[in-house]
Amino acid sequence: MIGGLAHLARNLRAGFVLAREGALSLVDASVLPPGARLGLRAARLIERPGAGSGAARLSAALTRLGPSYVKFGQFLATRPDIVGVAVARDLESLQDRMPPFPREEAVATVEAALGKPIGEVFASFSEPVAAASIAQVHRAVTAGDGRELAIKVIRPGVRERFARDLQAMAFSARLAEARMPETRRLRPTETVDILARSVSMETDFRLEAAALSELAENTAGDEDFRVPKADWELTSRDTLATEWIEAIPLHRLDALDAAGHDRPALARSLLQSFLKQAIRDGFFHADMHPGNLMVDAQGRLVAVDTGIMGRLGMKERRFLAEILLGFIRRDYRRVAQVHFDAGYVPARHSIEDFAQALRAIGEPIHDRRADEISMAKLLTLLFEITSLFDMATRTELIMLQKTMVVVEGVARSLDPKLNIWEAAEPVARGWIERHLGPAGRIEEAGRGLASLGRVLADAPQIAQRAERLLTKLEGFTDRGVALRTESVFGEGRHPTASLRLIAAALWAIALLLLAGLIWT
Repeated sequence: MIGGLAHLARNLRAGFVLAREGALSLVDASVLPPGARLGLRAARLIERPGAGSGAARLSAALTRLGPSYVKFGQFLATRPDIVGVAVARDLESLQDRMPPFPREEAVATVEAALGKPIGEVFASFSEPVAAASIAQVHRAVTAGDGRELAIKVIRPGVRERFARDLQAMAFSARLAEARMPETRRLRPTETVDILARSVSMETDFRLEAAALSELAENTAGDEDFRVPKADWELTSRDTLATEWIEAIPLHRLDALDAAGHDRPALARSLLQSFLKQAIRDGFFHADMHPGNLMVDAQGRLVAVDTGIMGRLGMKERRFLAEILLGFIRRDYRRVAQVHFDAGYVPARHSIEDFAQALRAIGEPIHDRRADEISMAKLLTLLFEITSLFDMATRTELIMLQKTMVVVEGVARSLDPKLNIWEAAEPVARGWIERHLGPAGRIEEAGRGLASLGRVLADAPQIAQRAERLLTKLEGFTDRGVALRTESVFGEGRHPTASLRLIAAALWAIALLLLAGLIWT
């Protein structure tokens, strides 16, 4: 009861801020029940006058509410199916910036995490050089070997604050689903759950170090891209230690020019590095804004802050590679077929009709100059068109599209005349030739044989388990099942028990069938 009142109080405060900033102008009153429409009109009476779109006001309200709501807004930017394409695009501009907390608090956190006085570990530990909602970064030099490191330190109390705000959001989501059934299609409870999992991963720096390690392993052979190496001994749940890299931030164009870096080459490398991560590796940096990208003295791109990463399975990677290559070659029938093969568009629709819709996207692009072509815009239009054909929302593809918007924007700032298609074509074509050509099919056949070998190796054990279950089933048939009086009444109280018995019998039959298939 007390917890519910606390959640209600937090939500009332959030509602007041949203109403005051004018964010409620985004709500479509026509889909609300009469009582909710009346409440919406009353809430808008306190709206602060001012210029700006509803989406801009929403961004201002989320910033005012604090880091938890900023994260929530950034997450909603990946869900245009919930807030709409225009709002999602505006929410991408939300900046995760916070004033730094005192150095003394950071020192206390580091000492608690490492179990030693900071002087025993570091010869120097600077004031904060960057700060965000979850953590801030300090420059340090180790006491033993004098290595320069970047030390990322968790913001004190941030987990507790996120937990309180997320609990209040979950309370609102459950209330909305219970009182307004029409909101269930937006899956508000699931949305908050996904955000909570994302935040829990971002606030454990051991997982970020693991992401750095995996990304470094995947890109080890790439000459134009690198990430800093994590120091595992000085990394904990609350601290992340990585090598300090002297580099120029990618948004400092004047400094890049003064250092003699080739901006068009950097733009091409940036786009191709992202596509290699997504298509080749299926594991990509999903927060590639200019503040997380730098250029070192050798001209290599350096990416930092791997707290947000995206993953694509083999099906999604093939989907991305084939649609890019299909649009490049204007093979709209093939692009349509890829959507149907992946199961993204229901089979009840016509491939020819879908190919026609894709042509409406692709042909205008091919009639434009290279500097007017936007791959990110193409994917946005693609998602809009596919919604007409009942294409299910794919969170990983939406995150990919959002990241591509950012990457393309950064690349364009480096080279406004960048030809997106020329840069993307070798990556997509190379992956398709490698994985869908003769060599890839031979490897796929080899993986299939290996899987079959594992099944055959386990066949004797499967047969033994099936035989034991069959013996028990025969015993039930011959002797029946003895039930005590309390068991019968207990069965009435626990109806799932009979379901478990039926499931066990069906599982035994399935095992017998499998064993028969293996041995015949």
